Amino acid sequence: MFDPRQRFCWPFVSGRPFDSRRLQPPTVQRGKLTMYTIAKRFEFSASHIISGLPPEHPCGRLHGHNYVVEVILQLAELDSVGFVRDYRELSALKEFIDTTLDHNRTTAEVICKWLYDWCKARWPEVIAVRVQETPKTWAEYRP
Repeated sequence: MFDPRQRFCWPFVSGRPFDSRRLQPPTVQRGKLTMYTIAKRFEFSASHIISGLPPEHPCGRLHGHNYVVEVILQLAELDSVGFVRDYRELSALKEFIDTTLDHNRTTAEVICKWLYDWCKARWPEVIAVRVQETPKTWAEYRP
């Protein structure tokens, strides 16, 4: 039975509750520091024209995409709750996207870098941003 006086998180992991007091410090395995990685995806639609392309190139004329943006965060140690970052905090990125990205005149690569800089200034755990234009094409910025 769940005891609210204990620092357990739901759901059960391996048949027993997760106890954040038992978190181990980061370890090195095969010469690499172990890390926790999380990601959250956001969607938006926008149209654009990419200038500087030959007239016959399909991206040189007005066209649109249903974009998917993914922000990726990573830390060696979890916080006291057991998070890398609370997913709810990342909703600020969706608000930023909705108010600034529409009818842009740039590429997915440029959007990646721009969103990475915005995210990194707010959440130091950010390691990459990925922008997907179609189900088969995406760009990623990872310094």
